Amino acid sequence: MTDRLMALAAFFTLFGFLGILIWNVPHWDLVLVVLITLLLVAWDFIATLGKQQNGG
Repeated sequence: MTDRLMALAAFFTLFGFLGILIWNVPHWDLVLVVLITLLLVAWDFIATLGKQQNGG
């Protein structure tokens, strides 16, 4: 349970940092890279969460 909370906190911290970056440097290519990064992080978080629930 603690590892899930820590992962969620890390996800929101990364989201906040990248949000500030996009707010201050609004270039379309940077926005695209940030969105892809957040999607990959969310995918990894969901995949890891699913593995822990299935016992493995």
